[in-house]
Amino acid sequence: MTSDQEEDEFFDFSDDEGDGTNSDSDFDDDEATQSLAQNAESEVNAHQIGDFEQYQEVPDLNEVPQEDAYECEVVPQQTSGISEHHLVPYLFDLNMPAQQEFPPSPIHQTETEQNHHKPKTPRINNELRLEILLFLLVRKKNDSDELNYGTIRQAVIKFDYTRQTIRKIWQRAVEQKAAMDSYLCESRYHNCGRKRIQVTYESIASIGMGDRTSIVDLAQMLHLSPSTVWRMVKRKQIKAHSSLLNPGISDECKVARMRWVLGLIMDYSIPNDPTYYSMYDFIHIDEKWFYLTQKSQRVYLANNEPFPHRKAKSRTKIPKFMFMEAVARPRWGQDGQCEWDGKLGIFPFTDSVAAKRTSKNRVKGTIETKPIKSVNQIATRAMLINQLIPAIKEKWPPHEGEKVIYIIQDNAKAHILQNDQEWQQHYKQDGFTLILTQQPANSPDCNILDLGFFRSIQSLMHKKMPKTVEDLSGVVTDSFKELHPKTLSNVWMSLQYVGNEILKHKGDNNYQLPHNKKKILEDEGNLPEQVKAPRWAVNECI
Repeated sequence: MTSDQEEDEFFDFSDDEGDGTNSDSDFDDDEATQSLAQNAESEVNAHQIGDFEQYQEVPDLNEVPQEDAYECEVVPQQTSGISEHHLVPYLFDLNMPAQQEFPPSPIHQTETEQNHHKPKTPRINNELRLEILLFLLVRKKNDSDELNYGTIRQAVIKFDYTRQTIRKIWQRAVEQKAAMDSYLCESRYHNCGRKRIQVTYESIASIGMGDRTSIVDLAQMLHLSPSTVWRMVKRKQIKAHSSLLNPGISDECKVARMRWVLGLIMDYSIPNDPTYYSMYDFIHIDEKWFYLTQKSQRVYLANNEPFPHRKAKSRTKIPKFMFMEAVARPRWGQDGQCEWDGKLGIFPFTDSVAAKRTSKNRVKGTIETKPIKSVNQIATRAMLINQLIPAIKEKWPPHEGEKVIYIIQDNAKAHILQNDQEWQQHYKQDGFTLILTQQPANSPDCNILDLGFFRSIQSLMHKKMPKTVEDLSGVVTDSFKELHPKTLSNVWMSLQYVGNEILKHKGDNNYQLPHNKKKILEDEGNLPEQVKAPRWAVNECI
C-alpha cells in the first residue's frame, strides 16, 4: 500500500486542514475508509455479476465516503490453478448512472422489440368473394350441396385465406339457395361500427332560408354539432349553394328565348334528331368594364411577411376602362392541334390625349390614355367599322366560297342594327358578308363572353396587379392573348348545353349552369362537336 500523502499527490488531493501533516488518527481513519470502500466495491461487483450471496446485505452507496479514487481488488480468472490479485484504480461518481456491464439477454426482450407481429390479411372485397364462390360452385357434387373432397383446401391454397373464411362464404351461399334467393356476395362490413347520424330531406327543407346561411346556424336548427354538419357536407349529404340574382323573365321574353334556341337547331334535324349548328360562322361581341384593382384581394404570405398595403383615392371610384371583345369558335385539327384560336381581338374604348398642364406625375404635352366619356352608338359604330371588320378580314381562317358571318350582340341601346345606314356601306367587303343579330333580352347566358370567358380574362388580369391606368390596357390585352383556346372552346360547348336547359324550362332561367364533364369526355374521345337537343323538349316548345 502506498502512503496517504503519495496517494493524495497522485490524485491531486490535500488534507482537510491543508497543513500537509498527517496525524495518527487521520492515518487510521484513512485506512478504515479504504477498507470499507474496498469491501463495498467488491460487493457491488459481485452483485452485478450475479455471484452475490443470498443473505448478504447490500450497502448503501450514498453512505460510502465520496473519495474520487481508491484502489479496488479484482479477482481475475484462475489460470493453472493459481489466483492472482491485482490492484487497479477505479473511478466512481455517484452523480452518474450505473453502467450496465453485460447486454440484456435476448430472452428478456419484449415482443414489440423482436417484431414478431404477423401482417394482417387484407379484407375480402366483393369481387373476390364472388370469384371464390364461383370456384366452389364448379367443384360441388351434383344434386347435393356438399363440396368435393379437398375443395376447401384447394381454395385456401389458391386464394390464401383461412378455411373458416372459405367455409363461411360457402355456408352463406347454401343458406341463400335454401331460401330460394339469388347468390349475394356483398360484405356486411358497412354494418359494423357506430351508426352515422341521418338527416332527412324534410328536416332541412322545413327550416327557413335565413336560418341556414352558415354551418353553425344549420347545426343549431338541427340540434347537432357543427362538426357533424361539416362531415355531412364533406360526404355531400348537405350541399352549399351561392344564390345569384338573376334577371326577371316575362312571358314574352320566355317565348323569345325559346325561339332563339330553336333557331340554333338545324331545320332538317327536327323533329327526329334535333342537333345544333356547329356555330363556326358565329361571332359573339360584348362590352365589359375592367377595373384597375379589386376592393378585396386574397394573397398567401410567408410567416412574418409584412402585409401588402394597397391604397386608392376612393374605393367607389376605382379607375376603369371599357373593352369590346370579339370571339369565334376555335378550329381544331384531326390530330387535336389548334388550327385557329378564335380570338379576333379585344378593343378598349379609350383616347390618347396630350396633357394640358404640368403636374407632379407628368409634364405638359405628355400623351395620356383616357377613357371615352360616353360609349354610345357613334363610338360602337366606329369600333365595329374601324376595329372589328379589319380584324375579321385579317384573322379569319381562309376557306373556299362566300363567307357569311353572323355577329351576335345584346340588346343594349348603344348597339346598332343591321339596317344602320353607315353599316350598310361596310358590311360587305372582300367576299365577307357580316350580319348583325341580337340575342334575347335579359339573357346573359346566351352570350359566350358573359357565360364564362370574361370571368377567365378578369381572373388572369388581376393576377398581374397593374399599378397605373396606363398598364391596365396592356394587362387586359395580354390576359386575352394568354388564355388557352381550350377554355374558349369549352364555353362554346356550354352554350349548346345551356340551350337545352332553356328548352327544358320553357324559356325560363330557373336552372343551374350544366356541367357535362367535358374534360373526361375529351380524354375518352367522346366530346361531341355538335350537341343534340332533347326531342321531347323541342316538340313541346314548338
